[in-house]
Amino acid sequence: MAQRMVKCAKLGKELPGLDEPPWGGELGQRIYDNVSEQAWEMWVEQLKMMINEYRLNPSTPEAQELIACQMELFFFGPGAALPPGYVPVHKH
Repeated sequence: MAQRMVKCAKLGKELPGLDEPPWGGELGQRIYDNVSEQAWEMWVEQLKMMINEYRLNPSTPEAQELIACQMELFFFGPGAALPPGYVPVHKH
């Protein structure tokens, strides 16, 4: 089965999409429809930093609300799309 392609809102090009909505509700569906696997992995790295920095407990409703809000900004907020020619810096 060929991988599902999406026009990624974050990276601005056709890329392989996620296998299923990664979050509940309408936001999860929007991410499923408009976000590539590659951009989702970038978000997961950002999320790990956020959880550590703010010492979030992702199982609490407050943290989930903050995460959803940040996720929406990351993918769909003003300036969410990376500038053309952006090359991620890989840290090893």
